Amino acid sequence: MHTMTFGDVSLTRVMEWHGPIMPPSAFVPDSSPGDWTEFAPDHWIAETDQVHCALQTWVLRSGGRTILVDTGVGNHKQRPQMAAFHQLNTPFLDNLAAAGVRPEEVDVVINTHIHADHVGWNTRLEGDEWVPTFPNATYLVPQRDFTHFHGNDLFEDSVRPVHDAGLVQLWDESYVIDENLRLDLAAGHTPGSSVLRLDSGGERAVFVGDLLHTVVQLIEPDFNSCFCEDAEQARASRRSVLEWAADTNSLVLPAHLAGHGAAEVRRDGSRFAIKEWAPFDRIRP
Repeated sequence: MHTMTFGDVSLTRVMEWHGPIMPPSAFVPDSSPGDWTEFAPDHWIAETDQVHCALQTWVLRSGGRTILVDTGVGNHKQRPQMAAFHQLNTPFLDNLAAAGVRPEEVDVVINTHIHADHVGWNTRLEGDEWVPTFPNATYLVPQRDFTHFHGNDLFEDSVRPVHDAGLVQLWDESYVIDENLRLDLAAGHTPGSSVLRLDSGGERAVFVGDLLHTVVQLIEPDFNSCFCEDAEQARASRRSVLEWAADTNSLVLPAHLAGHGAAEVRRDGSRFAIKEWAPFDRIRP
């Protein structure tokens, strides 16, 4: 399991699941078939015309603390609206243990936004009750999403239990975690969508959650996914963050990118180009 280092911060990629998710025409309706061909097979499976998607958690160790960025779908969650995620049952906690992380050792959990594939392992099933998976952690949750999604099914099984346990810290606009890490609002995908910026020892990275789901959005920031709630705001947030990443030589880490999982970008006119892939092991079909 590969670990990268940014100044005083270490980063490990922990996989929950990967596989085909849906055709590009459904996932990124603004895109055309020609946008995908160069990204087969890591990101697009030509034979079945399916986008290859990953569910992963980024593990950070910063300032003596263990920090998780997004918690995937989780096990045993009722998600009938998304067949691939319905009643998922994966060895995610074993994968986390292989990265040297036990649930009770996690200090901070970051939910970049409240969607089912970002908050699932906030909780685990104990008997008939959903309980916090990381009982000693502070869960950082965007206030705007907490309000927006309050009361729906995923909120009830994956957010309310940690809130009722007194583990949730709500925030808005910006939140400083430590000297290396800061959360910033980047709304559009959801009202509270956020990015996590890492800046340590002159090295930088940005964890963008679902600001972009797919590799073609890394190239063309005007492409929205079918899940973006405010199309224009999502485009503006995506472009702003990619411009910052290109200008500061920052590694861009989306939540769902397969292949190497992350990349540095450079400006290419009004678009962007991949400058270098991250040195993580490739996740392929």
